Amino acid sequence: MNIRRLSASILGSLLLGASLFAQAPAPGTQTVTPKREQKMEKRAHHQQKRIAKGVASGELTPKETVKLERQEGKINRDIAKAEADGKITKQEAGKINKEQNRESRRIKREKHDAQTTK
Repeated sequence: MNIRRLSASILGSLLLGASLFAQAPAPGTQTVTPKREQKMEKRAHHQQKRIAKGVASGELTPKETVKLERQEGKINRDIAKAEADGKITKQEAGKINKEQNRESRRIKREKHDAQTTK
């Protein structure tokens, strides 16, 4: 198995796992703060799409992709933890927003550096 197939299969697994994790909650599990929740989840989904486009275009190397996906997973866990009690506080939303801002800058930096896949 060559390195391209291996990296493609790893990337596919990560993207599949992230997309399954980011699915909307089941009906009846509506939180008290749906706007905050919706905004955070929409942004996480958008950043996931940015990473996928970077992989497809070759702007992200497999190593960069794994690093970005790991950070996205942490953000998704933080969102789930904040939603666990049924309400996302302003402090929790602020912390997650700060993490998402940092991740957005990382994605941009990695996509626009000189490294590309061959």
